[in-house]
Amino acid sequence: MRVLFIGDVVGAPGRQALNVLLPGIRDELDIDVVIANGENAAAGRGLTMKTAEEMFNAGVDIISSGNHIWDQREIIEDLDGEAPILRPANYPPGSPGRGILRHEGLTVINLQGRTFMANIDCPFRTVDTLLDAQPDGPIVVDMHAEATSEKVAMGWYLDGRVAAVLGTHTHVPTADARLLPHGTAYVTDAGMSGARDGVLGFEVSASHRLFLSGLPTRLPVVEKPDVLKLNSVLVEIDETSGRARHIERVDREHAV
Repeated sequence: MRVLFIGDVVGAPGRQALNVLLPGIRDELDIDVVIANGENAAAGRGLTMKTAEEMFNAGVDIISSGNHIWDQREIIEDLDGEAPILRPANYPPGSPGRGILRHEGLTVINLQGRTFMANIDCPFRTVDTLLDAQPDGPIVVDMHAEATSEKVAMGWYLDGRVAAVLGTHTHVPTADARLLPHGTAYVTDAGMSGARDGVLGFEVSASHRLFLSGLPTRLPVVEKPDVLKLNSVLVEIDETSGRARHIERVDREHAV
C-alpha cells in the first residue's frame, strides 16, 4: 500500500496546489490512498464542506485536522456525517465527529498534542485505547502538535505498533523522514500546501505588523501567489505486517 500524506492545506492557494499538483503525483507515484490535513483549508482557519469537497475532488481520500477544525462553525454538524473527515481523537467524549476511521484497509488516527496547545485529553493514553480496539492492518497517525519533542516522543511511543506517525501543524517541512527500528515511518512535520512566498501561507506584511506591534492582527492568506507548493511524504506499507517499508519526502512547486 502506497500512502501519500499531505501537510496542512492553507486557504485557496493550498486547494489550488492540490488541484494542480495532486493528480500528477497520484499517477507518477502510483498512490493508493491520499490523506491531507485540512484544518486551515477555509481561508486559513478551519474547514467547510465546500472546501472539503474541493479537496476530495482534487484526489484527497481522507481529511485529517487539528485544533482549528472548530473555527468554521458550519462544519461542526457535518463532522458526524458520512464524509471522511477527522478531528483529533483526544477531544473529550461527546465532542462532535470522530478521530479514527478505516478506508480501504487503512486505519487513520488523528491526535492533537497538548504542549503549547489546548489542555485536552492525553494523546498517548487515547491512542493506547484506540489501538486496543483495532483490527489487524496498517494504521497511520496524524500527530498534530506544536512541540517537536511531543511529536518525536509519539513516534517512539508507537514504533512497531503503527505503520506511520506523521506530524502536522507547524507548516514547515522537516528533514527527518525515517523508518524507526521496529518498522514505523516517521516525520516531525509534513509541511504545508499553499503559497510558497508567504509566512506559513499567510501575507508577509500582516505577519510583520503582528510581530512589530505585538497587537492582535488578522492574518489573511496570500491572495495572489506566484508559486504554489505541496509538501508531503510517501509511505510504502507492507499490508501483511502492517509496518512501513519506506518513507520519503515528496515536495512539488508550481509557478502560477
